[in-house]
Amino acid sequence: MKTVFTTGEAARICKVSQQTIIRCFDSGQLRGFRVPGSKFRRIPREALIRFMKEHGIPTDALESGRRRVLIVDDDPAIVELITDVLNESNRFECRSVNNGFEAGKQANEYRPDLIILDIMLPDINGKAVCEAIRRDQNLTDIKIICISGMVEEDKISELTAAGANAFMHKPLDIDGLKSKIADLLDMTYEEMAI
Repeated sequence: MKTVFTTGEAARICKVSQQTIIRCFDSGQLRGFRVPGSKFRRIPREALIRFMKEHGIPTDALESGRRRVLIVDDDPAIVELITDVLNESNRFECRSVNNGFEAGKQANEYRPDLIILDIMLPDINGKAVCEAIRRDQNLTDIKIICISGMVEEDKISELTAAGANAFMHKPLDIDGLKSKIADLLDMTYEEMAI
């Protein structure tokens, strides 16, 4: 279990920007220490938990150490496939929704580390969901992988411009999906199967 965190790690856990954590540290709201002889800030686990509780930030991600993934797809077979892949490892917890409205709601409530987002949804398209998430300053750290079986190559750059971190074609290449998830969440590929 990790006992001391960098400002970047604390930001990821709290689902805020690193600058927010640095401001809170520098103002004394978040207690910690500086590494001797450097400008690096470090935050002890107990101080981070106290800060999270004081600000109403759920501590379950810190306590479980598991990454949260929101799967947004109206095809139950795809949801089941991705959930099964992630459940091979004990490093993830998953939720799924089948429309864009619920995706936006869950992005705010669940605060996932990663959203796997189908582009063709029954209510609004995935590109609009991407744009809405990227407009919210509290959600900027969420990574987004867009998936679709019906997107032309020239539309992929539009998705990237809308805020997607990666794109994958359906049917999904499972090894490719694991590799992208590991890459976006700063994990090793091997951690995906632990």
